[in-house]
Amino acid sequence: MITIKKLSNIFFLSLVFSCSGYSQEAISTIKVDTKLISDQLSHPTVFAEPNDKSGRLFVGEQEGKIKIIQKGKVLPTLFLDITDEVVKKKGYEERGLLGLAFHPDFAKNGKLYVYCSIPGASGTKGVDHKSLIREYTVSSQNKNAVDESTAKTVLEFNEPQSNHNGGDLKFGPDGFLYIAVGDGGGQNDKHGEFGNAQNLSNFLGKILRVDVKQLPYSIPSDNPFVGKSEVRPEIFAYGFRNPWRISFDKKTGELFVGDVGQDNYEEVDLVTKGSNYGWRIREGLHEKFPNDPDPKNWINPISEYPHSDGLSITGGFVYRGKQIPALYGKYIFADWTGPVWALTDSKKEQWNREKLSISQEAGNWHIYSFGEDQAGEVYLLTVLLGSDKGALYQLVTKK
Repeated sequence: MITIKKLSNIFFLSLVFSCSGYSQEAISTIKVDTKLISDQLSHPTVFAEPNDKSGRLFVGEQEGKIKIIQKGKVLPTLFLDITDEVVKKKGYEERGLLGLAFHPDFAKNGKLYVYCSIPGASGTKGVDHKSLIREYTVSSQNKNAVDESTAKTVLEFNEPQSNHNGGDLKFGPDGFLYIAVGDGGGQNDKHGEFGNAQNLSNFLGKILRVDVKQLPYSIPSDNPFVGKSEVRPEIFAYGFRNPWRISFDKKTGELFVGDVGQDNYEEVDLVTKGSNYGWRIREGLHEKFPNDPDPKNWINPISEYPHSDGLSITGGFVYRGKQIPALYGKYIFADWTGPVWALTDSKKEQWNREKLSISQEAGNWHIYSFGEDQAGEVYLLTVLLGSDKGALYQLVTKK
């Protein structure tokens, strides 16, 4: 059943799971547990470990701070603090610091990239805020701090409403920066005649791909819409509602997206260049707006689940670590309300889904995001129910 709890004057939906509350699904026999890394966090949205052999884990908080965790301890000095710039109201909110990615050559150039929400032009009609992708460089005097004077804008664009911002950043195996952008908010992608996600003249509801070797950026020559009139050449794929967390498989290089649904279904997409993932014509495997123009080139998700199983997908990672050998090669993802699943490639359109049995504290959190370290181990970024307190857990084998 679903219960409603009023927290800080915001209504949160929390699923109370029972046998009758789930659709039929496989329960995994893989023994998975969680290991607490730190509970000294607030609304953790992003995680990254640069390939610099320092062992430092970086966690970004939605309010605008990035903290360093080293040897299980949160360092007292912030790596970056942009809370004065970031838009994030108290309580439930979809704006804020939403993305963090370290340059593949970070060990040499010290460059990193953030995706955050900043105020829009005051009084501008149809603009709630702006999404900003910015480059920074680490201080030459202190490797544990960003030199804020190095801030450079990569990309900036208007958002019509406060929700559906996407916000994830990942460097692909090709060295290009991939940017996940939501449809701009409002129910049913209501902006424009047929919404934003199918409109190739804007960034909203898309995965973008840019080259940041020279700022602000250049367009990779093999981007799928290069040279086409009235189409943004930055677009790599389209037809997304709110791609909340994207990731590349460390082994295969495949791109996975957890796309948040509207009323009925959440979905996982396996994304290829130039492809259309259906929103708002479709929600998951189902027709949504039959009167919209249908290009009929959409690709179905590799998995969907109904709102009897959860309310808002949190995309994850293909597990390539060593802690839990039985998970190797499976895509691990979750719902904001708590359950964690694994997908296994069935060699068919729909992958096999199984629910992971995680220790009891899993019922006490919202799962905001996932993280992956250089070794391929996977982490959960959570917020405890009824609080602003965040915690970072690593997935480990249950003893």
